[in-house]
Amino acid sequence: MFENSSKTELKEFGEFGLIAHLTQAVELTQPSTVTGIGDDAAVLNFKDKQVLISTDLLLENVHFDLRYVPLKHLGYKAVQVNLSDIYAMNGIASQVTISMGLSSKFPLEAVEEIYEGALLACKNYNVDLVGGDTSSSAQGLVLSVTSIGHADSDKVVYRSGAQVNDLLCVSGDLGGSYVGLQLLEREKKIFLENPDIKPDLEGKDYILERQLKPEARKDIIQLLADLAIIPHAMIDISDGLASEILHICGNSKVGCKLYEEKIPIDQMTYDTAREFGLDPTVCALSGGEDYELLFTVPQDAYDKLKNQMDISIIGHITDANEGCQMISKSGKVHEIKAQGWNAFSKKD
Repeated sequence: MFENSSKTELKEFGEFGLIAHLTQAVELTQPSTVTGIGDDAAVLNFKDKQVLISTDLLLENVHFDLRYVPLKHLGYKAVQVNLSDIYAMNGIASQVTISMGLSSKFPLEAVEEIYEGALLACKNYNVDLVGGDTSSSAQGLVLSVTSIGHADSDKVVYRSGAQVNDLLCVSGDLGGSYVGLQLLEREKKIFLENPDIKPDLEGKDYILERQLKPEARKDIIQLLADLAIIPHAMIDISDGLASEILHICGNSKVGCKLYEEKIPIDQMTYDTAREFGLDPTVCALSGGEDYELLFTVPQDAYDKLKNQMDISIIGHITDANEGCQMISKSGKVHEIKAQGWNAFSKKD
């Protein structure tokens, strides 16, 4: 994609030269993209669709650590976490914009790696890159991605639509991203203490990919469409299962019963959590960054979902006065509390 064999300082390009260089490989495939990069604004035409827009900001040393996050993976992940928001509305993502704040420590080749990852994500998910910006940064690397998508007005799904007796469902498995992060943080600590020790990551590919290279669940949206199921409420799991359940219940003014034994946890996630002295259920409830979809459906959808291997029915919606409860494997009832990511909490 990019063919540079030596280190090239960004000052050799300037802002507009850098943008022109990075976007030379951009290809447009979406019918809704009228004009992409190259004018003052992109021009999109969605005809009779509802337009969906979401933005995420990723900051170095807050959302990612470049001591163990490969730049190409970072570009890929930055796009994926944003597409996930569109799918969480039961929509189809079609365009993204990518903006970067860059410090002087980044040569052109490093920026190209980020862009290659982002463009790979766009290609894999059939999304057009239609704009963005670059700027200098005194605070390290900053990435901002805006995703744009669409859905029929009668198929957009909000957090606020859950109904009493709905089934509570989740895609994939949970906790893997958080446990993968613990593994990376452990190896970083060991390396900082002794740089001669090589990372011990063998056999942990799955949980590492869950952290470094998540995949937004476009396939689940397509599956639900094929099954003729429109969820009553939906959200993506970025801050942990508990937090997202509370978002749905709070916005829908309902309660829920979640069954611990039904929460899907991959065996590698389970075993590695135990190695770290962590409760796998807590990792699933509070870990975050799984980017699976949590949704509610009416009970008559049960027969369509019961044999879907990638969807788990983990509970049901109750009246608001019953609260949000988790029934443990031993049968005890616990109030669900959010312990996930808080962007403004004080750090030690």
